[in-house]
Amino acid sequence: MANVTVMGIDEMESVHDGGFVLARKSLGVTAWGMNIERLPAGYDSYPEHDHAEDGQEEVYVVLEGKATLHAGGESWELTRGTLARVGSRQKRTITTDEGVTMLCVGGTPGKAYEPRM
Repeated sequence: MANVTVMGIDEMESVHDGGFVLARKSLGVTAWGMNIERLPAGYDSYPEHDHAEDGQEEVYVVLEGKATLHAGGESWELTRGTLARVGSRQKRTITTDEGVTMLCVGGTPGKAYEPRM
């Protein structure tokens, strides 16, 4: 039997009324962190944060819609097919004018990934 897991986003476990999809956990990925975030239009409550404590880098991949990444006094429009990498010590937040679905991937350079849940 093939060691393959195939699932649609809507089949995966989610929290926050489907706004945070536990992609890593649902697929059984153990080598890196990965979730899907679905933010509605006009969203401005994304917590400003960094990962200075755990050293995790993050990459955001826009699957659908559009968002704006804010970091270090600058802003970048993220549209479908756009990828953005944010360093661990960089505080960042995300806002939306229209809704967005993003794949968020994270890991700590030089350190084996340890799933939180």
